[in-house]
Amino acid sequence: MRVVGIGFRAAADLASLQDALQKVLASAGGGGIDALVTEAAKSREKVFRELAQVMCVPGLGVPTRDLSQMITPTQSARIQDRFGTGSLAEAAALAAAGPTARLVAQRVVSGDGMATAALAES
Repeated sequence: MRVVGIGFRAAADLASLQDALQKVLASAGGGGIDALVTEAAKSREKVFRELAQVMCVPGLGVPTRDLSQMITPTQSARIQDRFGTGSLAEAAALAAAGPTARLVAQRVVSGDGMATAALAES
Protein backbone atom coordinates (compact mmCIF):
# COMPACT_ATOMS: atom_id res chain seq x y z
CA MET A 1 0.00 0.00 0.00
CA ARG A 2 1.34 3.44 -0.99
CA VAL A 3 -0.03 6.40 0.91
CA VAL A 4 0.74 10.10 0.56
CA GLY A 5 0.48 12.18 3.70
CA ILE A 6 -0.47 15.80 3.13
CA GLY A 7 -0.05 18.79 5.41
CA PHE A 8 -1.34 22.21 4.48
CA ARG A 9 -2.03 25.68 5.80
CA ALA A 10 -5.57 27.03 5.95
CA ALA A 11 -4.90 29.35 2.99
CA ALA A 12 -3.54 26.57 0.75
CA ASP A 13 -5.26 26.05 -2.58
CA LEU A 14 -5.52 23.01 -4.83
CA ALA A 15 -2.44 24.06 -6.82
CA SER A 16 -0.36 24.10 -3.61
CA LEU A 17 -1.41 20.57 -2.66
CA GLN A 18 -0.90 19.31 -6.22
CA ASP A 19 2.59 20.82 -6.30
CA ALA A 20 3.59 19.08 -3.06
CA LEU A 21 2.07 15.80 -4.30
CA GLN A 22 3.88 15.97 -7.63
CA LYS A 23 7.18 16.73 -5.89
CA VAL A 24 6.92 13.79 -3.51
CA LEU A 25 5.96 11.38 -6.28
CA ALA A 26 8.86 12.59 -8.42
CA SER A 27 11.29 12.16 -5.53
CA ALA A 28 10.07 8.57 -5.12
CA GLY A 29 10.50 7.81 -8.82
CA GLY A 30 6.81 8.06 -9.71
CA GLY A 31 4.22 5.34 -9.40
CA GLY A 32 0.64 5.25 -8.24
CA ILE A 33 -0.83 5.75 -4.81
CA ASP A 34 -3.65 4.06 -2.92
CA ALA A 35 -4.80 6.97 -0.75
CA LEU A 36 -4.19 10.52 0.46
CA VAL A 37 -4.20 11.13 4.18
CA THR A 38 -4.01 14.04 6.61
CA GLU A 39 -5.12 14.87 10.15
CA ALA A 40 -8.79 13.97 10.74
CA ALA A 41 -10.18 17.53 10.97
CA LYS A 42 -8.13 18.65 7.95
CA SER A 43 -9.48 15.72 5.92
CA ARG A 44 -12.84 17.48 5.85
CA GLU A 45 -11.40 20.62 4.24
CA LYS A 46 -12.65 21.30 0.72
CA VAL A 47 -9.16 21.58 -0.78
CA PHE A 48 -8.14 18.15 0.55
CA ARG A 49 -11.34 16.53 -0.70
CA GLU A 50 -10.79 18.14 -4.12
CA LEU A 51 -7.27 16.72 -4.34
CA ALA A 52 -8.51 13.22 -3.50
CA GLN A 53 -11.23 13.56 -6.14
CA VAL A 54 -8.75 14.76 -8.79
CA MET A 55 -6.44 11.83 -7.96
CA CYS A 56 -9.35 9.34 -7.85
CA VAL A 57 -8.20 7.94 -4.50
CA PRO A 58 -9.72 7.94 -1.02
CA GLY A 59 -8.97 10.96 1.16
CA LEU A 60 -8.51 9.69 4.71
CA GLY A 61 -8.15 11.31 8.11
CA VAL A 62 -5.94 10.17 10.99
CA PRO A 63 -6.78 11.14 14.59
CA THR A 64 -4.27 13.45 16.26
CA ARG A 65 -3.63 10.85 18.97
CA ASP A 66 -2.42 8.41 16.28
CA LEU A 67 -0.24 11.08 14.65
CA SER A 68 1.42 11.79 17.98
CA GLN A 69 2.62 8.17 18.16
CA MET A 70 4.66 8.52 14.96
CA ILE A 71 8.35 9.41 15.08
CA THR A 72 9.30 11.37 11.98
CA PRO A 73 12.69 12.28 10.50
CA THR A 74 11.53 15.85 9.89
CA GLN A 75 11.02 17.95 13.01
CA SER A 76 9.01 21.18 13.09
CA ALA A 77 8.38 22.84 16.46
CA ARG A 78 5.15 24.39 15.16
CA ILE A 79 3.80 21.03 14.02
CA GLN A 80 5.00 19.34 17.21
CA ASP A 81 3.03 21.86 19.29
CA ARG A 82 -0.11 21.45 17.19
CA PHE A 83 -0.18 17.74 16.35
CA GLY A 84 2.31 16.08 18.72
CA THR A 85 4.65 14.96 15.94
CA GLY A 86 7.47 16.51 13.92
CA SER A 87 5.84 16.34 10.47
CA LEU A 88 2.13 16.05 9.78
CA ALA A 89 2.72 14.71 6.26
CA GLU A 90 5.21 12.05 7.37
CA ALA A 91 3.21 11.00 10.45
CA ALA A 92 -0.07 10.76 8.52
CA ALA A 93 1.51 8.66 5.77
CA LEU A 94 3.16 6.31 8.27
CA ALA A 95 0.05 5.94 10.43
CA ALA A 96 -2.22 5.21 7.48
CA ALA A 97 0.14 2.76 5.79
CA GLY A 98 0.12 0.50 8.86
CA PRO A 99 2.55 -1.05 11.33
CA THR A 100 5.06 -2.20 8.69
CA ALA A 101 5.15 1.19 6.96
CA ARG A 102 8.33 2.93 5.94
CA LEU A 103 8.88 6.33 4.38
CA VAL A 104 9.72 6.09 0.70
CA ALA A 105 10.01 9.88 0.38
CA GLN A 106 10.44 12.29 3.28
CA ARG A 107 8.52 15.52 3.50
CA VAL A 108 8.69 17.91 0.57
CA VAL A 109 7.30 21.44 0.52
CA SER A 110 5.26 23.07 -2.23
CA GLY A 111 6.88 25.98 -4.05
CA ASP A 112 4.67 28.48 -2.24
CA GLY A 113 5.34 26.91 1.18
CA MET A 114 1.63 26.26 1.76
CA ALA A 115 1.61 22.43 1.60
CA THR A 116 3.80 19.44 2.38
CA ALA A 117 3.70 15.81 1.27
CA ALA A 118 5.44 12.57 2.23
CA LEU A 119 5.10 9.02 0.86
CA ALA A 120 4.97 5.82 2.88
CA GLU A 121 4.42 2.24 1.84
CA SER A 122 3.82 -1.06 3.52
